[in-house]
Amino acid sequence: MDQGLLDIIVCPDCHGELEARATIGAEELVCTSCGLAYPVRDDIPVLLVDEARKPA
Repeated sequence: MDQGLLDIIVCPDCHGELEARATIGAEELVCTSCGLAYPVRDDIPVLLVDEARKPA
């Protein structure tokens, strides 16, 4: 994920900072404030709250 893009985009739910994390077979952007994890598909972040994985 491009660092310039990460500097611009924020969590659509709480407007917190997003951090890129790679898991086995997937990449996601995780909000450092609320913990929602947004999927990245084909190098495009899906910043929809309905698509986000809730924190454990």
